[in-house]
Amino acid sequence: MRLELDDWLLSKAERANDQTRLDDQHPGSAAWSTGNHVRPLVHGSTYFAELAERIPGTGPGDLIYFTDWRGDPDERLTDDPATEIEDLLSAADERGVDVRGLIWRSHWDKLSFSEAENRHLGEQLQAHGAEVLLDMRVRTGGSHHQKLLVIRYRDAPERDIAYVGGIDLCHSRRDDAQHAGDPQPQPMAGEYGPTPPWHDVQAAITGPAVHDVETVFRERWLDPTPLSRHPWQRLRDRLTGMDTSPDPLPDQAPPPQPVPAGTHVVQLLRTYPNLRHGRDYPFARGGERSVARGYSKALARSDELVYLEDQYLWSVEVVRAFVDNLRRNPRLRVIAVLPQVPDNASPLSRVPQQLGRLKAMRLLQQAGGDRVAVYGLENHEGTPVYVHAKVCVMDDCWATIGSDNFNRRSWTHDSELSAVVVDELGGDHSAYARRLRLTLAAEHLDREVGSAEFPGDISRIQQGTAPGDLDDTALLEIMADCLSAAGMFDTFAASAARLQAWHDGGRVGARPPGRLRPLPPIRLSRWQQLWAEPLYRTVHDPDGRPQALRRRQEF
Repeated sequence: MRLELDDWLLSKAERANDQTRLDDQHPGSAAWSTGNHVRPLVHGSTYFAELAERIPGTGPGDLIYFTDWRGDPDERLTDDPATEIEDLLSAADERGVDVRGLIWRSHWDKLSFSEAENRHLGEQLQAHGAEVLLDMRVRTGGSHHQKLLVIRYRDAPERDIAYVGGIDLCHSRRDDAQHAGDPQPQPMAGEYGPTPPWHDVQAAITGPAVHDVETVFRERWLDPTPLSRHPWQRLRDRLTGMDTSPDPLPDQAPPPQPVPAGTHVVQLLRTYPNLRHGRDYPFARGGERSVARGYSKALARSDELVYLEDQYLWSVEVVRAFVDNLRRNPRLRVIAVLPQVPDNASPLSRVPQQLGRLKAMRLLQQAGGDRVAVYGLENHEGTPVYVHAKVCVMDDCWATIGSDNFNRRSWTHDSELSAVVVDELGGDHSAYARRLRLTLAAEHLDREVGSAEFPGDISRIQQGTAPGDLDDTALLEIMADCLSAAGMFDTFAASAARLQAWHDGGRVGARPPGRLRPLPPIRLSRWQQLWAEPLYRTVHDPDGRPQALRRRQEF
């Protein structure tokens, strides 16, 4: 049995954005590209190490375009001091590479944001000739949350590559499978310790979809709206000589040719808000909510297992898509891997976030009962691991890696980008989706499956092995008890129960293998819920939809 793409992916009409050029290269009603190869890069250290090789390999006529939510110019991509991100990008620009970036300007640092860091990265790269701009073309209280990087080679288009996911070019992201944290940490809640463990994933894309990712960047770059409308920000930029006028882009090269034996169909999903007051994006009038639409379509289609790793999982409006299918389908199970506690200890941040999760968990439990399981992660020292990944796998058919979280902010209010993959290899399932799910599960269960990056990694392809020839035999043998939905659900539950019992018993004896802990129930007083509700709805999880869609409870 073959997967039908129309069953799982959005059509151009379903994207519901007539202004975008994103799908211009795609034939007919298709809003996706074929002939790609996508590698999930699990952990920031894996992604950063690849950038540390790729960026120095660029030369005159090549281009590097990127967007970021936060950027730290001194973040090292490896242990080598010479791999600071600002140094590598500046050196590339000096070699004749066209280096351009759009970094969210950010809110005030004292509100736990990154205004100073983002400005420093922009200033230092501009000082070396790269054109990196601070972009505040967002809805009030919103952010540019997309995390993409595109490298295109003028004389070797077969090497073109794009990265999409949850990993910013900043402190705290360079962690690995041991989860000891990034040696260059950013401060977080005390539960996470001095070097917070960090779990994240980025997708490395080769093939025609690289052109699509570049188009996302180009649409934002070519937006004629001023980068900021705030008078004091514009005055400061003028006084400090900050570049605020995007230079023209060179003509976009055609899409790369399909990867030999590439079987991955890639669809990009995005969120852009309704900006209001005549300030809409020229490429998304009234906003785009294909993230919400894409997830909703796949959730309605899922039958056995939804596996997700997410930073939040809030919002009644978002959880409703799960609830409807859980009630309709008694076979469906949901496994969620989330942070044990929020990253900020301030009550003004933590309590509203806990309230959002409390409401979502109640709805999920009411609809699915014991078919819904929610876990946190810890490293072998017992320190919680902050789950920043934005990954979802449904029925081993549909899989996404992106910047968007399961909350109303990501589905309606901030800019987001996610890469959905359906693998035409696998018959009744997507080989890519199954491989991704089992690889992540193996780490959480403390099972060795080979490459920390991804079984069948790109080094084998570079040695002449076609993507379709990658052998998952070892992975499938080691993870045989997790192959089915029921098997993975039960295996996770048993592993988490053993580790929790060891903790409850005073941590006596050998620590059981595994990193999964059942998430403890959230308990908030009536008073806490009353004062946190308006903060949750207006600050932490705002709604960026037009009023008509809000009234109809649609995306």
